[in-house]
Amino acid sequence: MIDIKKQIDYWLKGAEDDFLTAELLIRENRILHGLFFCHLVIEKIIKAHVVKTSSEVAPRSHNLIYLSEKTTLIFDPETEIFLGVLMKYQLQGRYPDYNPDLPNISKVNEYLEKTKTLLEWLKERL
Repeated sequence: MIDIKKQIDYWLKGAEDDFLTAELLIRENRILHGLFFCHLVIEKIIKAHVVKTSSEVAPRSHNLIYLSEKTTLIFDPETEIFLGVLMKYQLQGRYPDYNPDLPNISKVNEYLEKTKTLLEWLKERL
């Protein structure tokens, strides 16, 4: 039997820490790495919800859609699209020959703000 609270706290703390890293990277113009961390933030907070819903260890997946389907969360269409946007930035860190086009800094800052808003929304529901 796993310690559910410990697992949820692990994913929550990781998401919060990774958001600070995403902010720092983007501020330092490390855009691709910052967007990679935005994905990690949402991946980890959704994994906290997977643990809460299933009482099991979260799957070793990086797919935000797949993970969210293992929860009781219901996202609006705009958020579902945003999850898809973040997905394209998580691949670069794992597959060096994958290099997506980077959005302009205005769009990057919008993605960072959406990440923060979604993180807070998901934290409120834990």
